[in-house]
Amino acid sequence: MPNLYSSDGIVYIIGGGPGDPGLITVKGLDRLRQADVVLYDRLVATELLSEASPNAEMIDVGKEPKKHRRSQAEINALLIEKAREGKRVARLKGGDPFVFGRGGEECQALAEAGIRYEVIPGVSSAIAVPAYAGIPVTQRGVTTTFAVVAGHTGDSDSNIDWVGISRIGTIIFLMGVEHMSEIVHQLITHGRSADTPVGVIREGTTANQFVVTGTLADIVEKARGVRPPAVLIVGEVVSLREQLDWFVPQPASLSVETFSKHQTFPLIYASSRELFKD
Repeated sequence: MPNLYSSDGIVYIIGGGPGDPGLITVKGLDRLRQADVVLYDRLVATELLSEASPNAEMIDVGKEPKKHRRSQAEINALLIEKAREGKRVARLKGGDPFVFGRGGEECQALAEAGIRYEVIPGVSSAIAVPAYAGIPVTQRGVTTTFAVVAGHTGDSDSNIDWVGISRIGTIIFLMGVEHMSEIVHQLITHGRSADTPVGVIREGTTANQFVVTGTLADIVEKARGVRPPAVLIVGEVVSLREQLDWFVPQPASLSVETFSKHQTFPLIYASSRELFKD
C-alpha cells in the first residue's frame, strides 16, 4: 500500500457522523488523529475536535443558514494550500461528506489541482437521526423505499419532482425545518394523504435530542418553534416510534471517551492501525 502520509500532502474528507461523537468510524478517527490541519464544520461534535493532535492547526469553516464564515471556493483553496505545504489535512464534516456535504465538490477541486485525497464515509443523519428516534426508514410490510431530499430547496420555486417524491414510502428532508410549511403543502398538493405520520427530530443522536410527531395535517403547528438543525421524516414508519423509541438523551451518551474505555475498542482500533501501515 502506498504511504498515505508522505510529505507530498494529502486531504482526508471525513464524515464525522450525525452528532453523537461515538458514531464516527474507526478509520475516520484514525485519520483525524493523524492530521496536521483540521478544517471542521459547524455541526461536528466538539468532542471530536479534542481527538485531533494538540499540535494540529484547527480552522473553523462552519456554515450557518444564510451566514457563511468562508465561501466554498475559499474552503477549496485552503485545502489545496495546506496540502501543497506537505501537510495531512482533515476536512471534518458532519454526517456523510457525500450526502449534501459538498464533499464531491471538494474532491473535484482537489483532483483538478492534482492533490491526493481520501474519502472516509460517515454515518448519515438521514438514517441515524430517525434511528435514534425509534424510526426505521424502511420496514418490511410498511415500505421498502425511501428518499433523502435537501429540505432547504423545498420552496415553491425549487426543481424538486414533487409528484415523484410524494409517492415514495419514506421521505427524509434534511435542513428542511425552515421550509416545513411549504414542504407539507407540496406533499399534500401532489397526492400525499394529510393523515400521513410525520416526525421532526432536532439535534438527533445528541443529549439535546427533541422529537415532535404528528401528521401532515398538524405537524407545522405542533413543531412551531423548532429550529435547525432538525430532520423532517414523512411516512408510515413514523408510527413505529411509539413501540421502538429506545434512546434516552443524557450527557456523554456514547461519547468517544466512553468508547475508549470500553474493553474491546482499543483492540478494534489497534487492528485498524495495522491496516493503515505501508
